[in-house]
Amino acid sequence: MASLLHLCADYVTLALQAVAIVIVAFGSARAVANITRGAFSSHPGAVDQRAEWLDYARWLVAALTFQLAADIVATSFAPTWDELGRLVVVAVVRTFLSYFLDREMEHAARLRTTGRPETSPAVSPPSN
Repeated sequence: MASLLHLCADYVTLALQAVAIVIVAFGSARAVANITRGAFSSHPGAVDQRAEWLDYARWLVAALTFQLAADIVATSFAPTWDELGRLVVVAVVRTFLSYFLDREMEHAARLRTTGRPETSPAVSPPSN
């Protein structure tokens, strides 16, 4: 029974890694096409370019999520310290990328709605 579970885990790990590779390949091809099209458009804008890079980052985060799932399955049976270390690194990188990507997407959304970078309001001294 244990050997059957190991075999299933190996196939699930392989399938999840394949999905991650497909996501990276598709997201990269899409990013290259969109960035190239934007570079040759008549009105290239910084907001549009930023949106393309953010879209590409979303694809990479999605691939990292599948890679993390593959690593979790792979380390489910008697993991080595090397495997656990790799799992921790992928989890930390994915967490940081997701956090900063969310912040960047919020900033890009504000740029799209206002059409200009957000400036902080002048701070007025408290009235006594």
